[in-house]
Amino acid sequence: MKNSYYNIGGIFFGLMFTAVSFTTKAQTRTISGTVTSSGKPLSGVLISQEGSDQVTMTGNNGTYILQVSAENTILLFRHPDYTEEKFTLTNQTVVNISLEQKVKGIEEVILNAGYYKVKDKERTGSIAKVSAKDIENQPVTNVLSAAQGRMAGVSITQNSGVAGGGYDIQIRGRNSLRNLSNSVVDGNQPLYVIDGIPVGGQLNSALSVGVVPLKNISPLNAINPNDIESIEILKDADATAIYGSRGANGVVLVTTKKGKKGRLGGMISTAYSISSVGSRMKMMNTQQYLSMRRDAYRNDGIMTFPANSYDVNGVWDQGRYTNWQKELIGKTATGSITQASLSGGTENNTFLVSFSHNDQTTVFSGDFHYKTNILNSSFSHSSADRRFRIEASNMFSSLSNNVVNTDLTLKALTLSPNAPALYGADGNLNWENNTFTNPLAALESTYSNKVLQWNSSVNLSYRFWKDFVLKANGGINYQNLEELSLLPSSMYNPAYGMTSENSSASKSSNTMFSYIIEPQLSWAKKLGNHELDILVGTTFQQTTTKLSSMTGVGFPSNALIGNIGAASTKIISNQVTNPYRYAALYARINYKWKDRYILNITGRRDASSRFGPSNRVAEFGAAGLAWLFTKEPIFDSWKWLSFGKLRASYGVTGSDFIGDYQFLNTYTIGDSNYDGVTGLYPSRLYNPAYSWEKTKKLETALELGFLKDRIMLTAAFYRNRSTDQLVGIPLPSITGFSNVTANLGATVENRGWELSLNVNILKSTPLRWETGLNLSIPKNKLIEFPGLEGSTYANTYKVGYPTSMVRVFEYEGIDPVTGQYRFKDFNGDGKITAPADAQAIENIGMKYYGGWQNQISYKNISLSFLLYFVKQKNWNYIRGIAVPGTMNNMPVDFLDVWSADHSGGLIMPYSAGGNAAINSLTANLRNSTAAIGDASFIRLKNIQLNYRIEGRDSFFKNATLYVQGQNLWTWTKYFGLDPEFTVPGYLPPLKTFAFGIQLNF
Repeated sequence: MKNSYYNIGGIFFGLMFTAVSFTTKAQTRTISGTVTSSGKPLSGVLISQEGSDQVTMTGNNGTYILQVSAENTILLFRHPDYTEEKFTLTNQTVVNISLEQKVKGIEEVILNAGYYKVKDKERTGSIAKVSAKDIENQPVTNVLSAAQGRMAGVSITQNSGVAGGGYDIQIRGRNSLRNLSNSVVDGNQPLYVIDGIPVGGQLNSALSVGVVPLKNISPLNAINPNDIESIEILKDADATAIYGSRGANGVVLVTTKKGKKGRLGGMISTAYSISSVGSRMKMMNTQQYLSMRRDAYRNDGIMTFPANSYDVNGVWDQGRYTNWQKELIGKTATGSITQASLSGGTENNTFLVSFSHNDQTTVFSGDFHYKTNILNSSFSHSSADRRFRIEASNMFSSLSNNVVNTDLTLKALTLSPNAPALYGADGNLNWENNTFTNPLAALESTYSNKVLQWNSSVNLSYRFWKDFVLKANGGINYQNLEELSLLPSSMYNPAYGMTSENSSASKSSNTMFSYIIEPQLSWAKKLGNHELDILVGTTFQQTTTKLSSMTGVGFPSNALIGNIGAASTKIISNQVTNPYRYAALYARINYKWKDRYILNITGRRDASSRFGPSNRVAEFGAAGLAWLFTKEPIFDSWKWLSFGKLRASYGVTGSDFIGDYQFLNTYTIGDSNYDGVTGLYPSRLYNPAYSWEKTKKLETALELGFLKDRIMLTAAFYRNRSTDQLVGIPLPSITGFSNVTANLGATVENRGWELSLNVNILKSTPLRWETGLNLSIPKNKLIEFPGLEGSTYANTYKVGYPTSMVRVFEYEGIDPVTGQYRFKDFNGDGKITAPADAQAIENIGMKYYGGWQNQISYKNISLSFLLYFVKQKNWNYIRGIAVPGTMNNMPVDFLDVWSADHSGGLIMPYSAGGNAAINSLTANLRNSTAAIGDASFIRLKNIQLNYRIEGRDSFFKNATLYVQGQNLWTWTKYFGLDPEFTVPGYLPPLKTFAFGIQLNF
């Protein structure tokens, strides 16, 4: 009986489960199909059922399969780069759909503002952005080169064509009077922040002055441009004030690429490049040069050529000609870069790992290489309820550079065209019987460095009570620069009898370790038309810098020159440790009403160990306003005007970028000793009274969008005024010190206009064309300097003029009577002397600059190019000339010589260098208005052609073949080798061709 109940019950429940199963099967079905774009299969598309957790993703062939339930189901098709589509099912089982590529309008663009993110349409400050699509795959090792000409208000100048050097970046001009000529640091450097971690500015080298201008090495050399997701530049007070004392010169925010949710994917890319000097000066050939030399001696009244005039007296072959630009800086440099990455993730976890290797040679003769190895990784995790999130990023870079110790560019322009061959018949360096200083001997003298950089950041966030978010950002930055300069005896003419006892080697080490902790609390609330966002936080940062150097002279053998311990004489310089401590409290309040009126207020209270005890704390802040006026009802009928915004900001930022402990009285170890005891001497005066530099920033801007944002126009006016300049106040020599650091009552103003225009000319499939133009018109001037006329700065600055001005002699041409250079005698004493007659003022700087970029695509082919243009004045070739007629080659322009029959000549008659009066006149010419000229140029900065091949199986996604060019063409009337430089006489930026392939799996 009991068993029968069990049997009946089993039959009953079996019938129930069967019924439920048939009912469920009847209410579910399988949907399949293919997702395409422009007729091509599209992978990575998420397909889900609205209101359900059912989700799937298309593979490389664009196909998908999804189980759905219920009738009249709505399918959602999502892809980050394409417009979302909804499809309402009826009785279909196959759904094929095509997605249109998304063109992000201003409503969707999110900008990184450092401590927070903001929609582009809602920002009250000035933030410029360059995204990955603008900089990836370019044949450059520093992202600043790829960003040049792409942002209004940001001037970027490459210091040299030698790889691994530095860049001069100015964000809305130079605010500080401090530069490397009057201070231990350049007071105009921006703040660099990589994934939320501040890093030091330019690495200051101790031994590279002969080949790296200003001895600066950019910290961004340690980042592979292909690892960068975006660069944001914060410019005005509203954007920079939250960084307080570190934001006066602008902030450069670098965000590296992170993993994205989706299936596991990989990327492998490789590229090969060739580079060369993009421009050459047309110099005299042998016949022209020798004619100049003979005329020079004839003009000096010398009929017999001196014994040391080897070029013209018959010792050297007068039928020989060598193009020294081709021989010394004309080698084709090669480069190769290989990168591999792996990324993927789920809804809650993502990761990315990337490794790249780069190897570049130089245009100098010899086996010189610049190599980089960069490992980048990131990981993120979110809890299932999305309340907790952790993000971690790590970047490790190892850079090595070895190059000639002295740049050969000047030698290539001045060496006699009939100078002997570089190598003798035996293959050794040719000294031509001790009559020739072989320039390739410089290759024996080498400079090398190794840079290690580690940047690690961790970001934690937890959302509680719905509207509160607690965050903690922290990280470390480590940089180490090791340098070695070798001067072996083999670099000298063997006739001098130099041995390894005359060899010398110098080593230098610069190490910086920094850590930072930044806890934050934010609260956001929306009530009807009101929206409030409040952020408060604090910063704790400590940086320790260690400097050391040593020199060894005299070695048993040149084989031991790299080991200073083997030197017979060792000179150990001071071992310096500089700790820097920084703390801050900051807050931000953002208020929106009706999504059209926006108020943003930021404030920061900073404390820095770089000031005396009574001046270590300062307050900075800013306010920004924005009015999205096209959201007013009156504009509803203006269909052609899709977006309009007025914004303005005002605030105060500061700077403590003056070097560590400049306020203390310090002592330096002497070079000699007394009775066996090493002495000390005072090296700096005590001055705890100086305080922070301050910059007051004002900006107003108008942003407009037309025709559904297909045309975007921004016009901005800014004015920055920097006061309390921290420079060295000159002291009488009787004090024993040349200057003392103090606040100078000078005010520097930078004002200007910035315009940017972006137009989506064609957006139809398959042909697309986007173009963008930016223009910056800066103006810098000194508006106040009490006591200037009576100070030692009287000949450097003048109120009402730019701080980049120079005082020079005013060149008036060639005297028709004497045939000599003539300069204006300002004081009327009948003599031309400096500084009394060096009163002509010229501005060395930019009048305006900008860029025009285009991106054109048709199906699988895309073309992009960028034209960079600059209107400026700068020093020209005359600034560094020798006396025309001496044993130095000259440009063919100097064949145009004045004579009684040719009064329109460019230069005065040649001289062989023995006439003191002519030497003095030539020196005056170098420091005159004749040495300053138009250095404007238009440069085809970058051009790239891509061809994409779609994959045909589930493993291979696509491949991109590309050809690139960098600095391909320059239009200029500049009298010199190249118009882009910070210090004349160094190798100019190189022209580069590259081709490569990128495979995505």
